[in-house]
Order: sequence, then C-alpha cells, then structure tokens
Amino acid sequence: MLGQTKGTKLNTFVDDYVVFDLETTGMSDASDKIVEISAIKVKAREAVEEFSSLVNPQCHISSWASAVNGIYDHMVEDEPCIEEVLPGFVEFIGDMPLVGHNIITFDMKFIYRDCEAHFGQIPENDLIDTLVIARNCMPEMAHHRLTDLAEHFGISTEGAHRALNDCRMTQQVYELLRRESELFEEGAKSTPICSKCGKEMKLRNGKFGEFWGCAGYPACRFTMKV
Repeated sequence: MLGQTKGTKLNTFVDDYVVFDLETTGMSDASDKIVEISAIKVKAREAVEEFSSLVNPQCHISSWASAVNGIYDHMVEDEPCIEEVLPGFVEFIGDMPLVGHNIITFDMKFIYRDCEAHFGQIPENDLIDTLVIARNCMPEMAHHRLTDLAEHFGISTEGAHRALNDCRMTQQVYELLRRESELFEEGAKSTPICSKCGKEMKLRNGKFGEFWGCAGYPACRFTMKV
C-alpha cells in the first residue's frame, strides 16, 4: 500500500507476511541501482506464492557486485527497467508486513527511493528485520549474517546472494527464530551455545569477573560477556 508515511518497525512474529530481498549494483542507495527483486508471500506461516524479476539498471554492474550476486550486464540487458517491475512488486506485497534480513538499513532505502521517484509515494507496510530479531534472541552468536544463521539452523546456503534464494532462506530463518525467541523468553537459553564450535558455554571466573567460556577449551577459546 502506497502513501506518505513509512511503516512501523516491528520486533515480533506474525503468521501472514511477505519476505523480500534485493540484489543491487552496489551498496549505495544514493547512486546504485536494483538488479533483482524477489518476494515470497506467506500465509499461516506457509509460503504460498513467489514474485521474482531481474531488473535492467541501465548502468554497468560493478565487477565486485557481480562476484557476490552472480548477476552480470549481459543477464539484464533485455530485462525490464525498475519502473516496469515496481508496479507488480507493489501489487504483490499489498499491505502485508515485509520481512527481510537487514531490510531496514539496506533494502528499504532502495524501495523507498524508487517508489518515491516513480509513484510519488512509498510503501507504508510495517517492517520486520530478521537481523534485529536474531541479535536480540541469539546474542551468543558472533555474527548474524543470513548465511551464518542459515548454517546455524542447518539450512542450505546454496544459491545465496540471489534474491529469491535469499528470500527462501530468510523465510526459514524467520520461522526458526520464532522458536528461538520463545525459548529465550522462557529462559530455556540461559546456557548459551558457542557460535564457533557448537558446544555449550560454561560460566567461568576471570580477572574482570564472570564470563562465558566454551566447554571445548582449550581447543576452542571462544568467550563472551555474561
């Protein structure tokens, strides 16, 4: 749904939502362009429909961006431009909450910019960022990239950094984070797990007080603050 107001940032779990992801020519929403946009519609926590399109950015895709997402100039030269793709995307997401990994600080900046440029309005959908949720309910992990979370949960990372594959990963991660959040709230995660080797952490005393140390010490020397 388009309007003038950005949606609310939610740190919660819903049963009906749309997962989406972008691939771009680079990291700057000021100068870079979208080259792929994908989304998965989820109802009652089950994926029911997909949307995906390559996008002709009408500019060169940097070699480092292509090295990450596997999208090269020749792959998009005959694809529609963003103004042709956006209407279908906006219709697909409707007014459902948008879920994605790092969408608040990255993907949505491109979406807001391009919708404002072509429609004079922006999506008012509420936003749920799995990066924020993961950091809150899994503080024991050293890193919270999408691939880190997927590997932690045993989800295949094959095809990572293509938009539709990342949507599929994100949807699975979001549902598994729902379980992790419930355990965290119930206190069942009072003993963290080492993000390096997977063993339980042990509460230890050091020069500066208590800290969590890996039970695999000395083979694994990972530590974290209490």
